[in-house]
Amino acid sequence: MRNILIHTANPMDATARPPGMTALEARPLSVLSPGATASVVSVGGTDGAFTPIERRLIELGFVHGEHIEVIAQAMPGGDPFVVRVGTTTFALRRREVETVWVEPAPTPTPP
Repeated sequence: MRNILIHTANPMDATARPPGMTALEARPLSVLSPGATASVVSVGGTDGAFTPIERRLIELGFVHGEHIEVIAQAMPGGDPFVVRVGTTTFALRRREVETVWVEPAPTPTPP
């Protein structure tokens, strides 16, 4: 059995919160209602360490700047959340979407 170790200066292309981002601008994906759109700001907590689920979300495309849309939610406060990232649709648990930080898209104002 071989062990392969990979060392990089920047282990992932995601941060707990990008520099200059205030807590008021970013919120967890779990607070958005169905039909809402947003941009992914980051995945994970403020400590910088990623859990296996957070790492997998990043691998699946939940990266900074990616467009995200909440398609459906089983019931308010319930599981699962159905979200679309890019052109892929995912059904995620509440604890998973609570680790995804987003900046909601501005709501269009009627003319």
